[in-house]
Amino acid sequence: QVQLVESGGGLVQAGDSLRLSCVASGRTFDTNAMGWFRQAPGKEREFVAAIPWSSGSPFYSDSVKGRFTMSRDRAKNTVYLQMKSLEPEDTAAYYCAARLTRTYGSLWYDSSYNYWGRGTQVTVSS
Repeated sequence: QVQLVESGGGLVQAGDSLRLSCVASGRTFDTNAMGWFRQAPGKEREFVAAIPWSSGSPFYSDSVKGRFTMSRDRAKNTVYLQMKSLEPEDTAAYYCAARLTRTYGSLWYDSSYNYWGRGTQVTVSS
């Protein structure tokens, strides 16, 4: 089992920044990637960013590329999502997810992940 706990969400104004954190515990040694997804009311959950441990290089959806940065602190078993130039369209619940080794599938899809946090709400006012 892997437990994931997100934090850092809040209410901000357009143009502001926030940093989300996701702390992993449990069998973290058995993971090979983590990602961030978000879900706005009435919409499907969408991919935001992910880091595969094999490359250590994050990649992003087009909607956040250039504004969001995902990073990892291995010693703390934590991944971060630094969000800048926030827009009202970024308003959503943000979830981190972990993929176990020997689990395959594209990191772009939520079905490829095995464990999920409960989410943290980000609200951006105009």
